[in-house]
Amino acid sequence: MLVIGIDPGISGSICFFQDGKIIDVVEMPTMNEGKKNKKQVNGSQIFNEISERIKKLDKGDIKVIIEQVSAMPGQGVTSMFNFGQSFGILKGICSAMQLPMYFVRPAKWKKYFNLINSEKDASRTRAIEIFPYFSGQLSRKKDSNKADAILIASFYYETYQLKE
Repeated sequence: MLVIGIDPGISGSICFFQDGKIIDVVEMPTMNEGKKNKKQVNGSQIFNEISERIKKLDKGDIKVIIEQVSAMPGQGVTSMFNFGQSFGILKGICSAMQLPMYFVRPAKWKKYFNLINSEKDASRTRAIEIFPYFSGQLSRKKDSNKADAILIASFYYETYQLKE
């Protein structure tokens, strides 16, 4: 089974996780928009990244896990709109590709990995502890979004295995 864990948003990441191992993690593809060159997610590149990695697989063996995001106190209206737009683009792409989607709230996967009330960077530390072979790709502080995608995929894989 291929689990695709997605931390949505402009600075998010997509993790491809198969049989308990990280196959690949890519930063969320983005592009510049408008006169101010603000970033937005690049839907066609997201489609390409996923298509390339699933072309030889049966869609029944693929699960897409997207972090269920919502508005957070203190976030501006524009940034929340952009965040929601990214989330919608991801849902639309996966729907068009006919991939089964599951949504997990941050509190649920973070509780599983004992990350509630911890620093943002704690997920990077946890991912390195669990997957030391991937630590070279999690060496920068900004790689915490990659770590989130890895842990989202790992959470689903481990809890899915427990249910069977």
